[in-house]
Amino acid sequence: MATKKPENLSFEQALEELSTIVSDMEQGDLSLEQSLKQFERGIALANASSGKLQQAEQKVSILMGNGEKSVLTNFDNDTE
Repeated sequence: MATKKPENLSFEQALEELSTIVSDMEQGDLSLEQSLKQFERGIALANASSGKLQQAEQKVSILMGNGEKSVLTNFDNDTE
């Protein structure tokens, strides 16, 4: 199975793979070369995930209309 580029994975897929990499590395059964490759992949996954998270935060901020001077208001679901 071909490994997808980190930027082509969903946020959730990247986090799941990153978790697997961390678990594998913590077990200590990998060679130095395998560990370095996994570390490199983990960094790429973390960077891609961080970018996706920042994009999501920006979208939420835009949708909420929260500029630097905007004040958050309580949501009232009672529309009578």
